[in-house]
Amino acid sequence: MTLDILYFAWLRERIGAPRERVETSAATVRELVAELVARTDRHAAALSDLGAVRVAVDQALTDLDAPLGNAREVAFFPPMTGG
Repeated sequence: MTLDILYFAWLRERIGAPRERVETSAATVRELVAELVARTDRHAAALSDLGAVRVAVDQALTDLDAPLGNAREVAFFPPMTGG
């Protein structure tokens, strides 16, 4: 499947791009992360601490074990704070 991957804040800075389109065979977000980490050292560094990363699939917050199903977009971002 083809997915649009979006990166926000320091993840975008570490990877060096705000978005990319990837071909994946991943069934879950966790499997997708493993594929991304294997792509480049920049991806590996940005996604090394998954406790500091939040994820949304098709704009719905989810966890790393969420199935990708027929997703079109996965976004990675740091935790948000409210005020």
